[in-house]
Amino acid sequence: VQLQASGGGLVQAGGSLRLSCAASGYTYGTYDMGWFRQAPGKEREFVARITWNGGNRYYAHSIEGRFTISRDNSENTVYLQMNSLKPEDTAVYYCAAFMGGNYYDTKNYNYWGQGTLVTVSS
Repeated sequence: VQLQASGGGLVQAGGSLRLSCAASGYTYGTYDMGWFRQAPGKEREFVARITWNGGNRYYAHSIEGRFTISRDNSENTVYLQMNSLKPEDTAVYYCAAFMGGNYYDTKNYNYWGQGTLVTVSS
């Protein structure tokens, strides 16, 4: 079971990035998937979640209206489109599979990817 996040980089404030999370080794399409982020010196925080069929999406208030989570089950990949980026969005972004319960809680996720660094300059 592996999740590989990619797509991070350095971008100016107001810019956009699209993160990808490719899954292999398990039945990816049966899991809701989530994105989290962790800024230096801070705890890992919830960003977005998408249900297994893409029918429902949930967002943290801090990014709602700027980020969009999506998935392509035929490609075993979940995406995070990030627009209007702000310096406070700077963090390592992680994807993981949701196991149930409170979707804000990292404890309810498994199969974490290695993370991809997003740096937003002012």
